[in-house]
Amino acid sequence: MDEGSSPGPSQEGRLPDETDPYQSRPENGSEPFVSRLLRRAADAFSPVSYEDGEIVTAAGIGAAMAGLSDAERAMIANILRLRDLRVVDVMTPRADIVAVGVDSTLDTVDEAFKEGSLSRLPVFRETLDDPLGFVHLKDLAIAYGLGRTATDADFDLRKHIRTALFVPPSMRIAALLQKMQGSRVHMALVIDEFGGVDGLVTIEDLVEQIVGDIEDEHDEEEIAHWREESPGVYLIDARADIAEFEEAEGVSLRLPDWEEDVDTLGGLVFMLTGRVPARAEVISHPAGHEFQVVDADPRRIKRLRLILHGATQAAGAMRKAAE
Repeated sequence: MDEGSSPGPSQEGRLPDETDPYQSRPENGSEPFVSRLLRRAADAFSPVSYEDGEIVTAAGIGAAMAGLSDAERAMIANILRLRDLRVVDVMTPRADIVAVGVDSTLDTVDEAFKEGSLSRLPVFRETLDDPLGFVHLKDLAIAYGLGRTATDADFDLRKHIRTALFVPPSMRIAALLQKMQGSRVHMALVIDEFGGVDGLVTIEDLVEQIVGDIEDEHDEEEIAHWREESPGVYLIDARADIAEFEEAEGVSLRLPDWEEDVDTLGGLVFMLTGRVPARAEVISHPAGHEFQVVDADPRRIKRLRLILHGATQAAGAMRKAAE
């Protein structure tokens, strides 16, 4: 899918040599940090073959890696992992996208930037499925001045819309990283097979896969995704990772048939019900646990209360005793 093309069903856009996206060389002699790491990864790990999902390198790999620091080794390991990652693995899902309509006022746009602590915002016509591109905070600051206001007559968001990339969820993130570097467009909207917006990905999302989380002064301190209210009872953000929760709390929640399809606790509840449950609804887990929906809207589950099997039995006994 070419940059600036209308979103819709498309084959994954291919680079001149997408089979090995690590081999590009700059022509002007200036090589960005990430590109340099990509090149060093290719040089250090070639030739590479795969057997049973494991990387097998040629003899002498130790010598090739000898000059690298521990941090560079870790980054190169992450780069190799990029071969298996696709856009769908790193994108911000549609439900979490902060975007503005093309007819928005300056105050509305300003509030949206503040809400998400963002530097770029997608812009759409009537709905998010009709995107026009994105607007950069820097452009508005230059046009209207920091700390100053503009009247509605002065402000026209259309004048500041930049072209976004439109990519399929199946695109390899190594290929997208190169596409962003080459086009200097650092935001891509992820378009599903029906032409709808499925998610959003920025170059920061991709670079973080190599160097780890990038935190700046606008990032809020990470908030725990769950807390124990009482023994065996947890208040949980529906986006909490199942594997992390299971490991931390010593409980098994994933079901064998769905293990590959569900990553979050909200996703597990969705699979159990086959729909987005209503607020205050109670969903039973096959192992005897209970999920109570604390907060939800028609599109997604937001917060859950999990009552583990033992705690559920204790609560039932207390209710009977009270009767």
